[in-house]
Amino acid sequence: MANEPSSPILAEGLVRRFGDLVAVDGVDLDVSAGEVFGFLGPNGAGKTTMVRMLCTLLSPTSGRAVVAGFDVALAPGEVRRRIGVALQDAAIDPLMTGWELVRLQASLHGLSKVETARRGGELLERVGLSAAGDRRVRTYSGGMRRRLDLALSLIHEPSVLFLDEPTTGLDPTSRVALWEEVRRLNDEGTTVFLTTQYLEEADELADRVAIIDQGEIVRSGTPSELKAAVGAPTLTLDLAEGHHEVGCEVLARFGDTRPSPHGVAIGLEGGAGQIASVIRALDDAGVEVVHVALDAPSLDDVFAEATGRRLEGSSESGGAAESPDELAAIDG
Repeated sequence: MANEPSSPILAEGLVRRFGDLVAVDGVDLDVSAGEVFGFLGPNGAGKTTMVRMLCTLLSPTSGRAVVAGFDVALAPGEVRRRIGVALQDAAIDPLMTGWELVRLQASLHGLSKVETARRGGELLERVGLSAAGDRRVRTYSGGMRRRLDLALSLIHEPSVLFLDEPTTGLDPTSRVALWEEVRRLNDEGTTVFLTTQYLEEADELADRVAIIDQGEIVRSGTPSELKAAVGAPTLTLDLAEGHHEVGCEVLARFGDTRPSPHGVAIGLEGGAGQIASVIRALDDAGVEVVHVALDAPSLDDVFAEATGRRLEGSSESGGAAESPDELAAIDG
């Protein structure tokens, strides 16, 4: 069943269970044509499970999803012909060359030899791999493999592109290069569904974001809307040893406590103008302050406000399978 063109990705009450584990719990999404949609959440939140259902790699337990105009459960083949997918665990044969993988992917999509040569050459050039096309993939760096995977996902000119944590583990230069290519694809009209645990990535690329936690959408909107809703900036202080309890009592007068990976943090209602008052109050109480920082609301603050904990957006850890049950289901 075809969907209206304005919604290349639509999910209604989508659920995925693995035994007793509910990995995705009644998710609704409506992604507009031509936008970059960021999907945020920590490992285990349900991001990868959601992507696998939208890409027809996993069947929904219940609910409905329509991608590129077709129901993922009723017409998975039609969906696959119209989407590009670059997963975090992409299987790229290290013994093949870049060009050999391009030709294999093109043949799977029915491209002629002439089309393969033209399209493959264009894509390898775009991702900066023209000179490495005849090298075996085992000689590629992590960033080169990610860029090759992106090129392979674009060989058939998909209207919808799924990128599952595409820059996890990449160095800053490779990450920025991939961001530039995503922007260019989007400028050309490709709808991009981007899952990430990097807050800066979502802020840089996404027109809208949704935050998933424990299988449920806890916030959604544009990055600016979500940050504005948090309100007060975050004041973070490192206090001397033994001064934490009294310091927290003093800080409670100036704003609500916020989660922080280190130090003590509050939402400072009065903004920068209140910092001097906070320091005076702490000094009057005999609390020694080691370090002070004031940060404007961020997507991390949005996540903390919604879930009560920080999103590990700066983690360099790779994306593991989301649960033993999920891994067994995928492998089985």
